[in-house]
Amino acid sequence: MSASLLAGRGSARTARHCAKTGGGNGPPSVVHVAAGPRVTEANLKPAIHLRLAACSGFFAVALGAFGAHGLKARLGPEMLGIFQTAVQYQFYHSLAWLLVAVLALRGPVATALRLSGYCFGAGILLFSGSLYVLALSGAHWLGAVTPLGGIAFLLGWLSLAVAAGALTDRTSHHGAGD
Repeated sequence: MSASLLAGRGSARTARHCAKTGGGNGPPSVVHVAAGPRVTEANLKPAIHLRLAACSGFFAVALGAFGAHGLKARLGPEMLGIFQTAVQYQFYHSLAWLLVAVLALRGPVATALRLSGYCFGAGILLFSGSLYVLALSGAHWLGAVTPLGGIAFLLGWLSLAVAAGALTDRTSHHGAGD
């Protein structure tokens, strides 16, 4: 994966920086920094999904620590359990979303793979988000939103299974003539 992709900068800027790092008349000190795909229209959305999944993972860890240390004295055991459930599901599905984004960066994105990423993101917002608000505010009406997030998670996993089947089929056809 390119350093410029992770930094959110174009590869031309990285190339100019690399050219400047050479010393005097000799060859550049750094010949090639950015290995991997360039940011194009085809892989822009996977790059955004990669960032969102990584941020979601960050917040899952931060919220887990906050729940374990900052909310222990403020919430009862039931609400603290609900909060921790939200953290666990957010973390699991952040990792799954990260996997989907990395797979999408590697090649053409199948519709099922794209759908899987959207479903994991929506599931995190609906399922974990509603549980966070429920645990912190006691707004029990949000319990009706939580199953929608669960359905989004299920659809995400199902879509990932379909995408994996298509990827496996494509790989086995390429390897048949070798």
